[in-house]
Amino acid sequence: MKNPSRIFLTSIIAVVLFFSGCSSDLPVDTKSEISKILETEWQAYKSDKANFNGGLAMQILSPKGDYFIATDMNDNVTGACHFRIASVTKTFTAAGIMLLNQRGSLNIDDKITSNIPGKDIPYVPDAFEYDIPYKNEITIRMLLMHRAGIFDISNNAIPDNEFSHNQLYVGQNYIDYIEKKDSSHTFTFDELVGVNASNHLSFFKPGTAYHYSDTGYSMLGKIIERVSGKSYADFIKDELLIPNSLTNTSLPWEGSDKILPEPFVKGYVWMNGGYEEVTESNMSPHVAEGNIITTPMELVNWCRKLFKADAGLSRETVEMMKTGLKRDDGAESTYGLGVVYSPGIGYGHAGAHAGYLTLMNYNPDTDIVYVMFANIWDCQNNLDSIMAELKVMTEIAAKILKKVEKTD
Repeated sequence: MKNPSRIFLTSIIAVVLFFSGCSSDLPVDTKSEISKILETEWQAYKSDKANFNGGLAMQILSPKGDYFIATDMNDNVTGACHFRIASVTKTFTAAGIMLLNQRGSLNIDDKITSNIPGKDIPYVPDAFEYDIPYKNEITIRMLLMHRAGIFDISNNAIPDNEFSHNQLYVGQNYIDYIEKKDSSHTFTFDELVGVNASNHLSFFKPGTAYHYSDTGYSMLGKIIERVSGKSYADFIKDELLIPNSLTNTSLPWEGSDKILPEPFVKGYVWMNGGYEEVTESNMSPHVAEGNIITTPMELVNWCRKLFKADAGLSRETVEMMKTGLKRDDGAESTYGLGVVYSPGIGYGHAGAHAGYLTLMNYNPDTDIVYVMFANIWDCQNNLDSIMAELKVMTEIAAKILKKVEKTD
């Protein structure tokens, strides 16, 4: 079937915004009870889905104990198994940008055409590939908050206009078009942003609205490289992974690097009573916006350290990340600087890549952090069924967290 990861991602994240073997110290009865909730609710969800070959797992860190639970996954699955976190990667990219801002190496309120502090080059190259609409009006902050109007190459077909009309890929998803010719093609930031430049694509005038954009985060990856002088992968590894002991977290960027480190959880898509394994994937078009592979335990540790200002970012910087701009209707945006706020749940992000759905949140009121992920996409009714699956995951997580909070 067609790779679904570039059909549904934007809408899946919108839904998240709307829904706003590890050691354990939890009492045995609590362990049993939350495991039962996970199993019972997941079985109820999949009861009418023949051959629904996937499961659900959850890693929890709380003042009352830490726990990993799973259902319908391999018997050997633990909190140390690798999986794709997709757009939760954006919390690392945003943290990288904010670390550079904290050091004075960049200013998030600078225009992307401004020169980098202490350098005689602009944040983005003065080249055709970055000659995108409204280039001179876009700030780094707008990119972080998806308010720059950057057309999202990952999740949209290329529209037919006077500039794109004769392109062979017009009316198609550009990434899908290229991968059909070469499944191991290594995409670059320049290439992806260049599609926008070549075809004069934009969602809206910068700062006037909100539209989730993976390509906007590709541009942030490029900015990290130009400011730091390192590749995106090396910068994130040196400045965030190693200092925070995230030794089982990786950032594949080559088109041929399609497998996950052992041990890993396989990913599936399900449709019409059948399923397909989609574990292997070319992540090069998703660098800086969705390419990270990690484990449930490392991801909860990252989440807790990030929001408790213990990951290398100051408390002031973390508070900046959590603060959103006013929306056009006057309400507070739930998307800050690479951070999503969900009332009653806390701060975090969600991710969706074919075969994997991920929720990650930290609640400062309870000091509980969790990661939940499913290793199967319900594609029966395209977007509607995937949204329904995500809604069920959100509801199951809420029930389990409520139980953990009440533990004596």
